Amino acid sequence: MSHPHEHHHAPGPVADASVRLARLSDAPAVGYVQAALWTEVYAGVLAPEVVAQFQPQAFARVWRASLHSPPSPAHRLLVACAGEQVVGFAAVGPSADPDAADDDAELLVLGIHADTRRVGHGSRLLNACVDTARGARFTSLRAWLPGDADPTRAFLVGGGFIADGAHRERVVGPQESDVVREVRLATTITA
Repeated sequence: MSHPHEHHHAPGPVADASVRLARLSDAPAVGYVQAALWTEVYAGVLAPEVVAQFQPQAFARVWRASLHSPPSPAHRLLVACAGEQVVGFAAVGPSADPDAADDDAELLVLGIHADTRRVGHGSRLLNACVDTARGARFTSLRAWLPGDADPTRAFLVGGGFIADGAHRERVVGPQESDVVREVRLATTITA
């Protein structure tokens, strides 16, 4: 006999598109999207043997470890989903820049699989990152990107980011010459 207040629910419909906090079980899908994204972005920049190391399993191991033991309580990994399928991801946490204040957050990474772009996943992820950072009491959000990342830059500028004049050289491979020049964009996220 069932309790009069007990409810039995069949699995309900899944949203066509959504963003949520990542779970440990999402690590393989995030690794897959990141490997595809980085291969696309760095294929013309890094040596082929470096790009060949961008394997889903390696990225998944790093994300699984990060989800299991985040670098700080303010670090969050979010995933964009088409139905139940993870098609994009973004990570946000405190900015580690030397000039950062305690209320500066950083959009550490944001990527959408090439097959699912231009349908709103990136905008939903960016909005969720802003909301997540704001909820953690950050008042600004920064993002570093390669200086030649024109589509990503245009996307972030369209979302309210502006170049703040900071730049850096990031080593992205085993050789000293495996360096990418990055520029920083920032936006205020106060309510």
